[in-house]
Amino acid sequence: MVKKIAITGPESTGKSSLSRALATHYGCDFVPEFAREYIQKLERPYTREDILVIARQQIALEESALKNARGNFLFCDTDLLVTKVWSMHKYDTCDPWILQQLEIPRYDLYLLCNVDLPWQYDDQREHPHLRNFFFEWYKRELEGYGFPYRIVSGSRQDRTENALALITDYFTLSHDAD
Repeated sequence: MVKKIAITGPESTGKSSLSRALATHYGCDFVPEFAREYIQKLERPYTREDILVIARQQIALEESALKNARGNFLFCDTDLLVTKVWSMHKYDTCDPWILQQLEIPRYDLYLLCNVDLPWQYDDQREHPHLRNFFFEWYKRELEGYGFPYRIVSGSRQDRTENALALITDYFTLSHDAD
C-alpha cells in the first residue's frame, strides 16, 4: 500500500524542493502545490473563495495521483493545514469544507519543514518576518489534530538526507509496532 506523506510548513522552507528530491530518491510520484499555478494564472488578487477552490483541487490532484501511484510513497507538496492557516491568518475564518476535510486522516506522515533555510523571495510569498510564528502555528495544528509528524531541518542537501532518515525511522518504528 502506498504511504502518503505531506510536506508542510511556512513559506520558503523548501517544501517543493524536498517533495521533488524525496520522490526522485524513492522513484515515486509527488503532487505539486496547486495554489502556485492557480494564483499565477489569476488576473486579480486572490480571495477567500479562491482558497476553497485551491483546497478542493489539491485534494482532487492527490486522489488522482494516488490511483496511479508508482512506488511505495506519494509525496504531497502541501496539505489542507496550509490552506487553513493561510485562510485563518488572511481572513480570520476558514471554510467549513476545509475544516471537515481536515478531520479525515489523509497522510501516513507529515514532514514539517523548519525555518532554518534562508528566505527566498518570490511574488507569491507574503510573510518573511513571520516564519517562526507560522512554524509554531503549524506545529500546534499538527499536534491538535493528532497527526503524526516529524520536523525536518538542515541545509537543502542536509534537509533531504534528514527527511530520508526520518521517513525510514518512522516507518520502521510503525512497522515494528504492528
